[in-house]
Amino acid sequence: MKKLLTMILLTFLFASANSHAACEITKEKVLSAQNEWGKGIESISQTFINKGDYKAKASEHIHSLYAYGENDVLFKPTLAAHDQFRETFDEALSYFVGGVVEEDQGFAIRPWSKVRWGTPQIITDSDSAVAMGNYFFTPDGSNEEIKVEYTFAYMNDDNCNLKITAHHSSLPFNPGK
Repeated sequence: MKKLLTMILLTFLFASANSHAACEITKEKVLSAQNEWGKGIESISQTFINKGDYKAKASEHIHSLYAYGENDVLFKPTLAAHDQFRETFDEALSYFVGGVVEEDQGFAIRPWSKVRWGTPQIITDSDSAVAMGNYFFTPDGSNEEIKVEYTFAYMNDDNCNLKITAHHSSLPFNPGK
């Protein structure tokens, strides 16, 4: 009986240690999440071009990548001037496809043919990460990229999926303006 209890305890400890390791946030997971975010913007844009349900696609994008409903999210979008912060899911959706915030024109339905990430700086610990760098957006029908600066913070949800808890992006400083 003692051997059985020892085996059960060791099995539990091993499983617990492995599940924690699987949930650990790594630079590779952050890079994967960034790639997923960029592909999501491209997909929303393509769905818009194809006259599909781009609002549902954007909703899915936000649900799968942002921590709305699980945690507070700090979201300061690039093209927000009057209502600079998006505290709720509906406000985030509005930024991406238009809606409840008057100034929103639908960033994700501009549309974009490509999102490319520059080399980021990433800081991780076991259950959170912050990434900062540049990402580049190519408007559909153009070869010219628009450079945008970003800072994203991530946490794990209950299923070990990375979720964005902070998203700040802005256009680079232009001293001539």
